[in-house]
Amino acid sequence: MNIVDQAGFWQQRYEKNSTGWDMGEVSLPLKAYVDQLPASAKDQAILVAGAGNAYEVGYLHKQGFTNVTLVDFAPAAIEAFAERYPSFPTEHLICADFFALSPNDYQFDWVFEQTFFCAINPARRDDYVQQMARLLKPNGKLVGLLFEKDFGKPHPPFGGDADEYRQRFAPYFDIKVMEPCYNSHPARQGSELFVKMQNKRQH
Repeated sequence: MNIVDQAGFWQQRYEKNSTGWDMGEVSLPLKAYVDQLPASAKDQAILVAGAGNAYEVGYLHKQGFTNVTLVDFAPAAIEAFAERYPSFPTEHLICADFFALSPNDYQFDWVFEQTFFCAINPARRDDYVQQMARLLKPNGKLVGLLFEKDFGKPHPPFGGDADEYRQRFAPYFDIKVMEPCYNSHPARQGSELFVKMQNKRQH
């Protein structure tokens, strides 16, 4: 299970095109969320971590969001995105370990979560929550999808349920929304929660 902590594991998956989690398009729930954001949000700092093929980042870019940062530690994912979106600012393509990002260097108004949480080693879930709280500005928002399903396998995706997520996130985030997703991709119907949380950090 610890192998998922290594960039090489994910690099190999991309090189072999072994990306069964890939929907081939922007997540419909996140697209719907982005579509209702006000124009004033378009210059706010947004992070998509563990972004993979990063359809959400591409969609944000096409919709005129100017301050979006993609983070993934598999070079193949970064390179493929840069080829598809040559106008995307390269300084916002970060090939790095999410857990190694320094809050002194990065602070975000929003984080969009799409399959990253379910890909990390489950033993690092509390680390994920704490790192998100550090990287988000005070009152910053974490929005996206979490699986509500037990996959029963020792490899990603790793599932979970609302009770676990509430327990993990509540110390650091005000959970505004955590409910079954009504507009999931057909392949994921009935197995996703839409979440919207606000950082409790005040300064």
